[in-house]
Amino acid sequence: MKIQERMGAGAGRAAAPAQPSVGDRLPSPPRERKPALAALAVLLILLGALGATMLVLRVGDRVEAIQVTANVKAGDSITKDNIKVVMVNEDSGADFVLWEQRASLMKLQAKSTIYEGTVVVGQMFADKAAMEQGKATVGVALKEGQYPAGLGEGDNVAVYRVGSKASSTDQDSSSGSTGADNSLLVERAVVESAPGSGGDGITSTSKAFTLTVDAADAAAVAQAASAGEVALVLVPGK
Repeated sequence: MKIQERMGAGAGRAAAPAQPSVGDRLPSPPRERKPALAALAVLLILLGALGATMLVLRVGDRVEAIQVTANVKAGDSITKDNIKVVMVNEDSGADFVLWEQRASLMKLQAKSTIYEGTVVVGQMFADKAAMEQGKATVGVALKEGQYPAGLGEGDNVAVYRVGSKASSTDQDSSSGSTGADNSLLVERAVVESAPGSGGDGITSTSKAFTLTVDAADAAAVAQAASAGEVALVLVPGK
């Protein structure tokens, strides 16, 4: 009887489920995805790229400079009508004239011709120079036909004496060698000022020009101009 009870008890113990060993682990549940973190990572990447782009675009501060909108001839000054504002890089190394300095720049004159579309730098201008040694300026009043159409400041012209005196001089010299034309007063003069398109001049039929000539020729030009016997012919520049 005792043997059967023991066997029964042993059988009962054998039927109990076996306990898992210490080294075994239950499978962990799958990790939960977090879309908010992924979106934040993408946003940070985009912000970094945008910041890098802005740094490239903002290499150096941009400032307002002066650009000419029409040709400025040597000796001329800029005006409010032939300039505009443009943006340039301040650290480009060029000595750009700032837009806020335009009033001071108008008091200077161009050293050489400045062409339309040029951004102005300080080296292009200088103080207005006094009259060159050996030169003189002469004013002449001319009617249509005594000067070429479109004649303007900075142009080079030859100055001729026309009329009775010029004709008599040519006749007197016709007996000699046919060398230089005696009606030529100045081979090359520079037009310092010319009437604008608005009808500037002395009268409706006469226009005022100012010429720079050699001092030795000034008296002859002035005398011919006072008699209304001056004609200008456009010649190529130097």
